[in-house]
Amino acid sequence: MAGNPTAEKRASETTRRQDFENSLVVLEGITSRHAWSSAQLILLLPVMIILLALPWLFSHFGVFDQTAATVLVGVLVAMLWVVSAFTLTHQRRDLQQLREGLIEQMDAATRNRVKGEKLYGLSILDPLTGLYNRRFGETRLKEEIARALQSKDPLLVLALDFDRFKQINDQYGHAAGDLALKEFSRRLQRAIRACDVPIRVGGDEFLVIFPECAREMIDVILSRMGSIVLKFEGHEIPVNFSHGLAQYEINDTPATMVHRADKRLYAAKAKRKDAERGEQLLTEQPATSAAEPSVVLEEPTGSDQQAGMSLNLEAAELHLD
Repeated sequence: MAGNPTAEKRASETTRRQDFENSLVVLEGITSRHAWSSAQLILLLPVMIILLALPWLFSHFGVFDQTAATVLVGVLVAMLWVVSAFTLTHQRRDLQQLREGLIEQMDAATRNRVKGEKLYGLSILDPLTGLYNRRFGETRLKEEIARALQSKDPLLVLALDFDRFKQINDQYGHAAGDLALKEFSRRLQRAIRACDVPIRVGGDEFLVIFPECAREMIDVILSRMGSIVLKFEGHEIPVNFSHGLAQYEINDTPATMVHRADKRLYAAKAKRKDAERGEQLLTEQPATSAAEPSVVLEEPTGSDQQAGMSLNLEAAELHLD
């Protein structure tokens, strides 16, 4: 049975928070022991210096002789050594624990970052083609329009659409249609520049944002795609497409730029259909003219000639009467 993702996320956050708090506790303990060890050193070191430097002062006042002062200094040094060794041992253990905790937290942060980048990629990419999706494209186009307005650099938007994509799906199946979309997207990504933004708007509709690009470059980019012939289950399927281009103008918005590009795209499609219709009529015209009925004249036979002569004689007799 699958767990609740929300509950798992909350548990993971609670664990990370506890680990971070434990690391802070360990760090505070290290700081406290270091402060205590430093205070002991500050207090004992002057006493040892005084006992070693001025032993006659204690002998003069009869507190203890020089030998006793030396023994006392040795005891204090031993105490300082023991306390320092104890403090260093604990600090080393705490530092090791802190190091391991920090490594675990860094690993968790790295995993979360990778997971976040993966989720972000899934949110902006089209799962079938790997191109950017429509939502990301709209946001990016707004940014590029604002940048073009400030920099005065050219900005182009290219709309692309398959020709007879429905025919591919109907004749060969949706698997062939998906393969055609993938191959077209792969060719498109290879043809454009690294700074360009390819977008799958939906279905067989695509959009490419060209920042700082001259119009002459579009023909070069389209020529790089070449002719696409898809091989699918023993069939060779030609994949053709039409396109429309729009350049940024003052007071343009993403909607107006895309509208102009789509308008020119549909005009290109209509022009292609008219050309295909004209070619079809030219190919059908000879067959039509060959099927037209023709009149065949036959020479009269001998009986027909005799019948004609008798009719002519009867008509002459009637005329004389």
